[in-house]
Amino acid sequence: MIKLTFCITRLPHLSRAEFQDYWRNHHGPLVKSFQDALKIKRYVQLHALPEELSEGLRAPRGAPAGYDGIAELWLEKIEDLSGSDPEARKAGRALLEDEKKFIDLAKSPIWLSEEHEIINRL
Repeated sequence: MIKLTFCITRLPHLSRAEFQDYWRNHHGPLVKSFQDALKIKRYVQLHALPEELSEGLRAPRGAPAGYDGIAELWLEKIEDLSGSDPEARKAGRALLEDEKKFIDLAKSPIWLSEEHEIINRL
């Protein structure tokens, strides 16, 4: 299973509440509408809790401030990202255009990984 992880920083003019509302209620359904074209097996949004809740974990470690959220998408195989399908390319362009409305893309790392499950007690 291939996982795309996107650590998201919101655009500076948006409050955290505005960012989370747009991401959940507009962008989320947009991603869902493209799930077949993009061969998405699973999509999860992790919305950051208030920063002060994490401060006790970050401060002793000297860790940087967190992100406003993390998006996780699962794909069956790396070839599903090839972009050879015209519908997938169209969907990718539409998602990128929407991301520009609420994500500071230059401050939001994105990468691909292969999952190796160690514990699953669900």
